[in-house]
Amino acid sequence: MPTLDVLALAAHPDDVELCAGGTMCLLAQQGYDVGIVDFTQGQLGSRGTPEQRMREAERASDIIGLSARENLGMMDGSIQNTREAQRKVIEVVRRYRPKIVLINSEEARHPDHADAAELSTDALYYGGLQKIETTGPDGTPQAPWRPHHVLHYMQAVSFEPTLVVDVTDVWDRRLEALQAFESQFHNPDYEAGEDEPETFVSNPEFFEWVKARARTYGYKVGATYGEPFRYRQGPFGTTDLPATLSNEKEFR
Repeated sequence: MPTLDVLALAAHPDDVELCAGGTMCLLAQQGYDVGIVDFTQGQLGSRGTPEQRMREAERASDIIGLSARENLGMMDGSIQNTREAQRKVIEVVRRYRPKIVLINSEEARHPDHADAAELSTDALYYGGLQKIETTGPDGTPQAPWRPHHVLHYMQAVSFEPTLVVDVTDVWDRRLEALQAFESQFHNPDYEAGEDEPETFVSNPEFFEWVKARARTYGYKVGATYGEPFRYRQGPFGTTDLPATLSNEKEFR
């Protein structure tokens, strides 16, 4: 099983595409190995079915260029920070050994997002403890692993970001990956069933808001489109300040 440079954890299939899809596209384009682990299949979604969400996630993964994607099969609407759930996350993180992990936001409109953030942060810490023993799919004992950096991606509720990723160069692909979830987000080619109501995220106005927020945060860093993140345990250290701040911020 290959290791990953960056792993994104998410309560639902489409959380990452909605909130950090451009960042994942950019990383893949730059040659990094990136992956997504979804906790649930979105079983309680008002539109689409779990099976459809899995097909949509597969299409989105191909568009982004992911090296890996998994679903932990937790119940939508019932993400609990239990030892059993932590172990599932610990096992997958130890298997991929990512240097950077992106997780849901604690400030959230959807309770699952806040619950997933709590589960993720606890599991990422406990995964570094030697005395918590896990095994891989082949039964081999896993070594402890704790990522070097953890960042929250911004969801419906805004926060003051630590950094903004310029995703201008991959913006069109980022939108294509998001619209692969045609049952969830506005896609003019999707015909909703009679039992599929319009939701908070499926209407055209929400899709325009996604673009408007990306332009807002992009403008703050001299980019056309940007995705905001908050560093989990800031501040972070550096031994090479010019390299850390290698990208010039345009004055506007």
